[in-house]
Amino acid sequence: MLRFRSLGSGSTGNATLVEARSEGRTSRLLIDCGFGIRELDKRLARAGLAASDIDAVFITHEHGDHIGCARNLSKRDRIPVWMSEGTWLANGGHDYEGRLRLARDGMAIDVGELQVRPFTVPHDAREPLQLRCSDGNRTLGVLTDLGHVTPHVIGQLQKVDALLLEFNHDVDLLAASAYPPFLKLRVGGNYGHLSNSAAAEIARTLLHDGLRHVLAAHLSEQNNRPDIVRRLMAEALGGAERDMLTADAAEGSAWLDL
Repeated sequence: MLRFRSLGSGSTGNATLVEARSEGRTSRLLIDCGFGIRELDKRLARAGLAASDIDAVFITHEHGDHIGCARNLSKRDRIPVWMSEGTWLANGGHDYEGRLRLARDGMAIDVGELQVRPFTVPHDAREPLQLRCSDGNRTLGVLTDLGHVTPHVIGQLQKVDALLLEFNHDVDLLAASAYPPFLKLRVGGNYGHLSNSAAAEIARTLLHDGLRHVLAAHLSEQNNRPDIVRRLMAEALGGAERDMLTADAAEGSAWLDL
């Protein structure tokens, strides 16, 4: 069985738990840990877990709202941490006391009962990676922090059973926001973050009969609203707005089973 939940998603921090169970064995991967270690512990506790229950961490890129307490967590709880070489170098090339694992595009990674395959995305980081995760039966796609979609990205996410997808900003709200011009250009640019309309088009492209869950993530608290996101998701996926799922910065989401 495969399931996942967001521990929190937004500009203040991001973390996602993925869990696979098979024949009495359970494996857990934490994708990003963009919080302080005490805050992460609190969020894990709300999910009924502790850091010691995590088998590995995967860091998608070096921005603080994603890498967060990775090094301290690894040191305290002796957890291996995966990231690209570019992410490691951009974050300072720190020593992980033998627990650093380097990932790259297309590399097959086993975390117990989980099989993980990272893929590159266009984002303003040194070597960002997003993920396809599977228990051998069901598959989750994780796609946040990219400025535009590429054929490579779409190819990696074909026929996923669930998708955690960035719906970062509404174009009009971003344009009218108090953000300085350079930041508006960065967020809305080809190496920034996905707009609602771009994300909805990705969801529409990846829609198939076996797609059970789409969880909207990384919503900007300044430049987006959940009601706008749910409306566009409903239009793209076909369904009622009340049934569309969004993760928020404070609570994340409930567990979603596949």
